[in-house]
Amino acid sequence: MSKHLCMVSNTAWSMWNFRRGLLSALIQHGYRITIVAPPDNTVFSLCDLGCSFIPLALSPKGVNPMIELKLIFDFVRIYRRVNADLIIHYTVKPNVYGSFAARLCRTPTLAITTGLGYAFMNDGWVPKVVRLLYKFAFKYPKLVIFLNEDDRLEFVSRQLVDEKKTLLLPSEGVDLSFFHPSKKLAEDDSVSFLLIARLLWDKGVGEYVAAAKQIHISHPNIKFKLLGDVLADNPRAIGYAQLHEWINEGVLEYLGTTHDVRSIIMESDCIVLPSYREGLPRTMIEAAAMAKPIIVTDVPGCRDVLLHEKTGLLCQVRNVSSLTDAMMTFIRMTKAQRTLMGNAGRQLVSARFDEKKLLAYTLIYWLSISMVLPPWLRTKMSFS
Repeated sequence: MSKHLCMVSNTAWSMWNFRRGLLSALIQHGYRITIVAPPDNTVFSLCDLGCSFIPLALSPKGVNPMIELKLIFDFVRIYRRVNADLIIHYTVKPNVYGSFAARLCRTPTLAITTGLGYAFMNDGWVPKVVRLLYKFAFKYPKLVIFLNEDDRLEFVSRQLVDEKKTLLLPSEGVDLSFFHPSKKLAEDDSVSFLLIARLLWDKGVGEYVAAAKQIHISHPNIKFKLLGDVLADNPRAIGYAQLHEWINEGVLEYLGTTHDVRSIIMESDCIVLPSYREGLPRTMIEAAAMAKPIIVTDVPGCRDVLLHEKTGLLCQVRNVSSLTDAMMTFIRMTKAQRTLMGNAGRQLVSARFDEKKLLAYTLIYWLSISMVLPPWLRTKMSFS
């Protein structure tokens, strides 16, 4: 009988866009997959791939105690219905509340922290409660996986997780055949920058706009684009009023949202992410895979996806002047230098973040821990 895996996230979109290759590999090797997440327009694609889908009522940033308590009971109800061999949690609320629920259902579980986010970059009662919940919840998973070493050490140093059950996973990988280099449709001498992120202050959007304003004074032909969703329920969200103010100033071009970033990345020269902290910034890996130079902050997660001055440029966090300098450095580069930097980025992604190379690594650790390792891997691998 095939093993049944339940994978839980705060968006169906992330399961389709970030883990489609992993899901496909699991299904091809005989696993039954159930996705639990708030529904969106990727649900049909997940089902066409071969997954079952169960909708979940979850607000990623909601803090109403009664609603949060109900969420735990929703998880319990779903997990008893699914009766999976292993539950794999992504993102904060599934990791915390889902781990509690899996414990009540006596179902083995793994936790994957895709980034630390608000609870570790801010103070106040909400972040403190989240950290406390992590400490209790992470007693139950068999394995807690981190995407960068800084995040793993942060949890260990705060005594939120037993170090013996932590694992560093070198990215979930990207599909290099899907994200590949392509020429711009309209080649010209102008330079265009692009920031892809949810519209949060912690993503460095404010610094990006401030740097754009400074550069625009002396270089009015440079383009500054912004792609990402406005999140009204996030305490660090940038509101529509602020966004409209920036747009009306005539420096920033807002592109809204999309389910396929490739064409927008293709028409940009440099992809920028001045984030305050990341797990591993997926969009930067995708951009580098398309041979685009990147500019990121020298912070956990971001610094792990480039080689400074070879595949992109580092700047200091929360520092408009440093970001401006990095962007000006890119502007002054010749086309040949930019092409060389972009190609080096593609090579780096191929070496470190190729989805095909990482799939087996991911499956081995997940499934060996839960004793549902597939025969095709068991015959090739041994474990100490």
